[in-house]
Amino acid sequence: MNVFHRLLADRATKTPLGTWVMSASPIVAEAVGAAGFDWGVLDMEHTPIDLMGLVHLLQAVGNTPMAPVVRVPWNDTVSVKRVLDAGAPTLLFPFIQNAEEAARAVAATRYPPEGVRGMAGMSRASRFGTTPDFLRGANATIGVVVQLETPQAIANLEAIAAVPGIDALFVGPGDLSGSMGLPGQPTHADVMAAMADAARRARAVGKPIGSVGGTPEVVARYREIGYDYVAIASDLGLLMRAAQGAVQALRAAPVAYRIEGSY
Repeated sequence: MNVFHRLLADRATKTPLGTWVMSASPIVAEAVGAAGFDWGVLDMEHTPIDLMGLVHLLQAVGNTPMAPVVRVPWNDTVSVKRVLDAGAPTLLFPFIQNAEEAARAVAATRYPPEGVRGMAGMSRASRFGTTPDFLRGANATIGVVVQLETPQAIANLEAIAAVPGIDALFVGPGDLSGSMGLPGQPTHADVMAAMADAARRARAVGKPIGSVGGTPEVVARYREIGYDYVAIASDLGLLMRAAQGAVQALRAAPVAYRIEGSY
């Protein structure tokens, strides 16, 4: 069973907590995976991660309990095929605007006759041809999450959620705030109102919905307004916050000098 599917199925009893992996470092990804997160996004949209880098990250995270979700660069059938063959179990599609785009995303993840994914008998996804009946069973094991990042996408939420094969929705607050004319203000009252509306409507149609926040306080607000699974920051964000906090603490701390032999 797809691990991310199981996390979503259990969301009523435990909120799945995740983060973003942006460093492109397998060591960092493995460390983050050991930190206690339930899921993590290996981000190919806004990072230097290429296909071979993704394979290394999947191998690293595979040594941890953290379920990998790969954000593809775009809703592109060829890119999706290669990411799936690399062994990605769940994909996050950016900037899905309507049901047609959502259906195209799902089709790219499915072998015929349900979709258009090209067939490869020898790939990392099939454990190099050793998974029994892989081509017949693969469609049921792939997770598909779509991002709603504009008011237009949120207006189409019900139609997008109704597309067969869409496992969950995800609201990107950064892009949503920018598309609303409020760049860099993801917690602005108007943005939060739009996110709350999306959460209410997703719950009404029974579709899990998630988001990401920069701090525990922001993530807590998302949970309060109805988000089912949430992520905090990223590996680099958490690293920089801790590093800057340490530097600031040291700069501010008084230094007591003691010269040997002096009184």
